[in-house]
Parts: sequence; C-alpha cells; structure tokens
Amino acid sequence: MQLQDNLLLLLPMLVPFIGAVLCIFCWRAIVIQKIIALLTQIGLTGCSIWLLQHVVQQGIATIQIGGWPAPFGITIIADLFSCLLLTAGALAGLAVIIYSFYDLDKPRIRFGYYPVVMIMQMGIGGTLLTGDLFNLYVWFEILLICAFVLITIGGTKQQLEGALKYVTINLIASGLLLVGIGTIYGMVGSLNMAQIAVQAQNLPHMQGLFVVASMFFIVSVGIKAAVFPLFFWLPASYHTPPIAISAIIAGLLTKVGLYVLVRLFTLIFKVEPGFTTDVLLVMAGLTMVVGVLGAASQNDYRKVLSFSIVSQIGYMLMGLAIFTPLAIAGSVYFIMHNMLVKTNLFLVGGAVAQEQGSFNFRYLGGVYKKRPLLAIIFFISAMSLAGIPPFSGFWGKFMLAKAGFESGFYTIAGISLGAGVITIIYLTKIWNQVFLKDKSKDIPVNLLHKQPFKKMLQLPMLLLLTVILALGIFAEPFIHLTMQAAEELLHSEIYINAVLKEN
Repeated sequence: MQLQDNLLLLLPMLVPFIGAVLCIFCWRAIVIQKIIALLTQIGLTGCSIWLLQHVVQQGIATIQIGGWPAPFGITIIADLFSCLLLTAGALAGLAVIIYSFYDLDKPRIRFGYYPVVMIMQMGIGGTLLTGDLFNLYVWFEILLICAFVLITIGGTKQQLEGALKYVTINLIASGLLLVGIGTIYGMVGSLNMAQIAVQAQNLPHMQGLFVVASMFFIVSVGIKAAVFPLFFWLPASYHTPPIAISAIIAGLLTKVGLYVLVRLFTLIFKVEPGFTTDVLLVMAGLTMVVGVLGAASQNDYRKVLSFSIVSQIGYMLMGLAIFTPLAIAGSVYFIMHNMLVKTNLFLVGGAVAQEQGSFNFRYLGGVYKKRPLLAIIFFISAMSLAGIPPFSGFWGKFMLAKAGFESGFYTIAGISLGAGVITIIYLTKIWNQVFLKDKSKDIPVNLLHKQPFKKMLQLPMLLLLTVILALGIFAEPFIHLTMQAAEELLHSEIYINAVLKEN
C-alpha cells in the first residue's frame, strides 16, 4: 500500500514525462503523436482525480525521494490545495489537446508541440507537488522554457516579438527568485519549505530579514503571476501564438504563479496586519483595476482576454491579502474556476477566428446565427467569468467580497465589485460585436486566415463547460473542499507535521 501511495504521488510528473518521450520517438508520425498525447492527458487527468480522492480521504500525502528523511532529501507533498489545482489544470490541458487535433497545423506539430506540452504539464505537476524551494525554482524554469518554445512555434514575426518580451522579463524574475531562495538558505541553512517554516517561527530576531526575503519572492513570483505593476509582458505576448498554444499558457501558467504566492505566504512568510498586508492589498486592487480597464479598451478578442487574465489575478491575490479562512477558500476556488473558464473562452475565440478569419472586432459578427452552440458556450463561460449567479465565478467572487466586508477591508471589497461590473461590460462588448451584430466589414486579403469550420472544435469546449456548470450549480461540495484547503493552509502545522513527522 505504501508503494502504491508513493507511486500515486509521482504519477502527475511521470505520466506526462513518459508521454513526452514517446512523442519524441514518434517525431515524424503526427497521428501517433496525437494518440499518445490524448492517452497521456487522459491518464494525467485520471491520476490527478485519484490523488485528489486519496488526499480527501486520508489527508496530506508525502514521500521522500531516495529515502533521505526531511529536511535533507527531496520532498514531494500533496495537499488539498495542490490537488485541486492539479485536477483543474489536467482538465484544461485535456480540452486543449483535443482542440489542437482540429486547429493546429502540421508544421507547428512537427516543431514539437505535443512533447513540449507534455513537459509543461510535468512542470506544472512538479511545481504543485514539490516541497522544497530549489526544486520549485527548477520546475518554474521548465515551465519558462516550455512556454517560450510554444510561443515561438511557427516563427512568425509577431510570435517572436511576444516571445522575446516574455522570456526577457521572466528571466529577470527567475534571477530574483534565485536571489530570494539564496537569502532564505543563508538564514536557515535549509531549502525544505516545512523546515524553513519551523525556523521562521523559532528565529524572531530574523523577522526583518524574512520580510526582505519575502519582497524578492513577491517581485519574482509576482512577475510570473502577472500582478501589478509587473504584468505588462502578458498582454504583449499571450495573443501572439495560435489558440491551441495561448489557451493552455493563459489558462495555467499565471495560476501556477499564484499557487506559489499562496503557498509561500501561508507557510513561510505569514501575512500579518502591517507592511506585507498593505503591499498585497494595493497590488491586488491595482491589478484588478488596470486589468479590467485594459480589457475594456481593446478591440481584439485575444487582447481583451489577455488583459482580463490580469484583472482576475487581482481577485486571487485579494484572498491572500485578507488572509481569513473564507478569503483563502475564495482564492482557491477562484483559481480553480478561472483555469477552466479562461481556457474555454480562448478556445471559443479560436473557433470564431477559424471560421471568420480574424480576432479583430471590426471584421467579426453574426456568429450567433451561424453557430448557436458556439454562442451558447461563450455566453455561459462569459457569465461565469463575470460572476453572474448561479455560475461558478459568482461563488468565488461572493466568498472574496464577503470576506473583505467581514474583515473590514471595505476598499478592496468595493474594488472587486466594481471590477466585476466592468467585466460584465467588456464581455457584453464581445457578445455584441462578435455574436449578435451582423458582420459589417470584410477582412483585407493580407489579413485573412479563414478556414472551414470544424464542428469537433466544440467538443473540448463542451467538456470544460460541463465542469464549469458543475462548479456553479453543484457548488457546495467544491466550496467545502476549498474551505478544507484553506484550513490546511492557515494551519501550517498540518503541512509541517506531514513533512517532518519522521523527525
């Protein structure tokens, strides 16, 4: 049984790694690569759900790689927070893989799309399950490399410009992250996150240094998570690659950054009233405001959604700043919901552009008449993102706003509600411009990328839509799970005891 439990913890990394290796061996056989990628992603989704069920029933699961006891060895740990995000990410990845069968062209597939996506999934699993800071850095670098490769696949001028901005700013972030990790190691002599948390409690005379180190993590991980004022690279790069690429990057990568912030600032750098809380609150509020205003000002489907990602990051950071059980649960729920909804909205945009030949609102229109099912998928996903009851986004925003008002953080709660109103406005703009109004302007020949519409593109969207509807209509069990996850995060001794219990 112990061997089975250990293997289960490693599967979220082993399954995509094996899939990537098999895809590389079948480099020229595109059909076989597609089959391998689909089976791999189904397997990853299955083992993620299995691991979630295991953690729900038996509590936090840990293993020590190589048999070395913590804090000396490499710790792999799964709690409710990491498992919920792992499952949501696997489902989003499954939808994107299926979508890519009908959207991505063969030249891009031959550049290594499927193995790189598999390695990215392995990196996401490693980031969510690692128990030490250095391996966190390593997994983050794997994500950076994979995202850079995916953004450049195809080699268009627009892609290369976006990739250059993406990799430059994220390399700076990686350097700052490494400095932060080195600072922590210099203070406590360990990289194991549970051990660092214990030392942070036992070294009150070093609290000032811990605050300084926390700033390195806020800046470095904040860049990767696209929080204000560190977000500017995201709208400049996420709209450049094909939808099968931008959907998985937009849906997952910034959320992994938020995961790291929540993990570190509930375990190592406790958020207490004062400087850290003020910094996080200001960043959360400005991230929301800048994101929604940027989205409302755009006239391109992908650019609207790219700025929208920024605004949604603000909500997730808001829960961490408030730092109550309800607020943390709201952030966990919101991250999970946003992974699915944002991915689905990007996929809808790709299907619209495939038929109409553009993402620019000037050249779009009449989609509701031609593709009513596609319009319905967009409408439900958009209403969920906007937080309209009873859809999933409502519950996340409700928990966060309630936590803000109950804790006396009236300003950030009011900003979250105001940002929600503007979100409805720019989503209504997409609905009117793309789906309701008649197409009024033909696309110039040099900009036309029209293809025959493939109805199977709607299959992965319906898969995600089913999960999104379940999150909203049957919200109670999911909210219960996020409340449990919040309790684990706020009572860090549960995590610490799970890792250091042998000592």
